[in-house]
Amino acid sequence: MFEFLYGQSQTSGGAANPILSLLPIILIIVVFYFLLILPQQRRQKRHQQMINELKKGERIVLSSGIYGTITNIKERTFIVKISENTEIEVEKSSVAYKL
Repeated sequence: MFEFLYGQSQTSGGAANPILSLLPIILIIVVFYFLLILPQQRRQKRHQQMINELKKGERIVLSSGIYGTITNIKERTFIVKISENTEIEVEKSSVAYKL
């Protein structure tokens, strides 16, 4: 039935090339890499670079939507002033973006 696709008959008894049979799977993996994995890695690198470049006094938005100003930087956390008398300590990874 599918003789016209492969150019050979099923009754020929010849073994199909194993690379040719794996080609669709390899192609799918390559497409997933370029469309999904690579852009996500680039986005993570840019986000990590942005977090590393943040300084005291900069305005930020947290992933929860809270706006604040960095008042102190620790090894893994920021102290963020969100109102006149309110400061919170947040993980560096919770910073969504810089204003």
